[in-house]
Amino acid sequence: MGTQILNIRGMTCAACALRVEKAIKKLDGVESASVNFAAEKAAVVYDPRKVRLSDIREAVEKAGYKAPETSKTGAVDEDRAQKQKEIKILRAKFIVAAVFALPLLYIAMIPMLPQYGIRLPFPEGLDPMDEPLIYALTELFLTVPIIGAGYKFYTAGFKALLDRSPNMDSLIAIGTSAAVIYSVFNTCLIARGQFRAVESLYFETAGVIIALILLGKTLEAVSKGRTGEAIKKLMGLAPKTAVIIRDGAETEIPVEEVEVGDIVAVKPGEKIPADGTVIEGRTAIDESMLTGESMPADKKTGDPVYAATLNTTGAVRFKAEKVGGDTALAQIIKLVEDAQGSKAPIAATADKVAGVFVPVVCVIAVIAGTAWFIAGTVNPSVIVGDSGLAFALTAFISVLVIACPCALGLATPTAIMVGTGKGAENGILIKSGEALETAHKIDTVILDKTGTITEGKPVVTDILPVPGMKPDDLLSLAAGAEKGSEHPLGQAIAVEAQKKGLALTKAENFNSLTGLGVEADVGGRTVLAGNSKLMDERGVSLTALKADSDRLANEGKTPMYIAVDGEPIGIVAVADVVKASSGAAIESLRRMGIEVAMLTGDNRKTANAIAEQVGIDRVLAEVLPQDKSNEVKKLQNEGRSVAMVGDGINDAPALAQADIGVAIGSGTDVAMESADIVLMRGRLTDVPTAIYLSKRTIRNIKQNLFWAFAYNVLGIPVAAGVLHIFGGPMLNPIFAAAAMSLSSVSVVTNALRLKRFKAVSGEKEE
Repeated sequence: MGTQILNIRGMTCAACALRVEKAIKKLDGVESASVNFAAEKAAVVYDPRKVRLSDIREAVEKAGYKAPETSKTGAVDEDRAQKQKEIKILRAKFIVAAVFALPLLYIAMIPMLPQYGIRLPFPEGLDPMDEPLIYALTELFLTVPIIGAGYKFYTAGFKALLDRSPNMDSLIAIGTSAAVIYSVFNTCLIARGQFRAVESLYFETAGVIIALILLGKTLEAVSKGRTGEAIKKLMGLAPKTAVIIRDGAETEIPVEEVEVGDIVAVKPGEKIPADGTVIEGRTAIDESMLTGESMPADKKTGDPVYAATLNTTGAVRFKAEKVGGDTALAQIIKLVEDAQGSKAPIAATADKVAGVFVPVVCVIAVIAGTAWFIAGTVNPSVIVGDSGLAFALTAFISVLVIACPCALGLATPTAIMVGTGKGAENGILIKSGEALETAHKIDTVILDKTGTITEGKPVVTDILPVPGMKPDDLLSLAAGAEKGSEHPLGQAIAVEAQKKGLALTKAENFNSLTGLGVEADVGGRTVLAGNSKLMDERGVSLTALKADSDRLANEGKTPMYIAVDGEPIGIVAVADVVKASSGAAIESLRRMGIEVAMLTGDNRKTANAIAEQVGIDRVLAEVLPQDKSNEVKKLQNEGRSVAMVGDGINDAPALAQADIGVAIGSGTDVAMESADIVLMRGRLTDVPTAIYLSKRTIRNIKQNLFWAFAYNVLGIPVAAGVLHIFGGPMLNPIFAAAAMSLSSVSVVTNALRLKRFKAVSGEKEE
């Protein structure tokens, strides 16, 4: 199966998104299709052997929408340019509509004001009582350009109606067409001498409705553009050009033309154009956009470099190994794009409602209009004005234009777009809307020990020489013996000596003793470095070191005994130390009401020592890798919602079993497949931040859905005239249109509040 993300153009509401989904799903070979209205993208899973991508695009176009092709390298700029073009077109259309709608509204409303004691200037020769035909034709003249500006409402709306998939455009087209047709009919009556028909002109209703909706669409497009700012920032990091070495000379080419195997030259202040390995030169590279580390990383021959990172000091040359869509940055961007285009389970209710919303609204509008027409005919006193048909038309149009499937369609995807984008800004890659939603339910977090709570590599923590021996001399002898060792503990001792700048004597007769330690001649002396079993075998007494040894073991450290010529000279303790951020992260989780457990294959004594350092009460120790998923399952069987945090490779089964799998590692080594959330910066404090972000996003979605549902549930009955039954006012269609436009804008604006999100500070969050 192949997966493809398509850009979809021309959608105006959630009903459009559902229509595109249905059109794609009908194709043989399409397994699933999910269309995100806010992101204007369709995620399609299909069998390339049965259906081609061109067939899918054709199906979208037959449904009345567009699925434009974009080049892989220029997709970012093309998409941005397309959206800016759409905003400019919408703005121009609104300006045209407003220029004609304002005078139209003025000449329609002014003649009504004298009855309220208000008199304003009015153009001579246009008085509806003196020159009714000129007045009506002037209104018609002002209305035509407005309809021209909003012509897409009619072309798209009536096409959708004929295809039996009505959308928001259909509602606007039906409502405003009814107003215009009724007004044109009355203009014909005026021309035939029935001058009272001048009181039944609704040109201004249609004109102002279109102008207001164009304004709303413009504001909505601008706001939706802001929801994708995070992804645009990531995309903007990549350089546009690269300098490669051809025939010994430097040649500048577009970055998309760089190929695997090219030798690329990068000067200070330039960005790395591809992933690769340094083959010449030394420098320091700012990798903060990937790793979150503020200090530049030193690079020399053999070290990796990554696209979009910044070369700060020296000139280097590197061999390109991953280009274009294969780079670490491109993979991160794709991950965020996929998440922003996905749907959360909470969107299911809104989608179901949106699927039947427009047809139901049309039925309500017809019922309301018919009911008021019959009521006005039977008992004229129940309506306002002289015409029962005009009153019924008011109710009919008001219901059609106040209904807003847009608000329902935007409620969930806009919040998810902003939430996942904000996560990316904080180094948290959330792979789907479902993961974002599920994370807010987490009540138990399981942390893998090695590489998650701890640094994942042993370091020297204590140097304890016997009396008369200096610490540096002890370390120097131990490191001399261990220098040739490949064991992590031995390497840790050698690294510590290097850090201290100690001169090491070359070891001779080196012998690695599996499961015990090492033996070597250093400066003519026989040095043993290893565990107690090695010392027992060689007859070395450890009585003087036993107290320190027991204390170190209880602290979760591994004591390495050092002996010279059969005599003990001290202990060098090595341990996988706790990350600086671990304690604060675990405390933040506990303050959020989340239980934290530690899962490790280490012995219980070491595990308990680490747990005590960071404040974890529940320890699952001596667990084999293949049994880790069973431990997750046990907690789930207790009714808990579990997040598993691990390195994403050794812990893959447990990550998959958990309700949410969180891979923690550097941004260049992310476990894309096994986890639902990836922490690029390798900081455990990002775990509570991810859960807090989920809580904030879901709260925002619920607010959006509440207001979208409440708006329609309350607005439609008011528009239908329910208040008028009890002596209240009748809703003017112009105010209905204004309310409809503002409802969509308000939903997007509320979602944009998530942009103010900040990393969790430790306060308890509900």
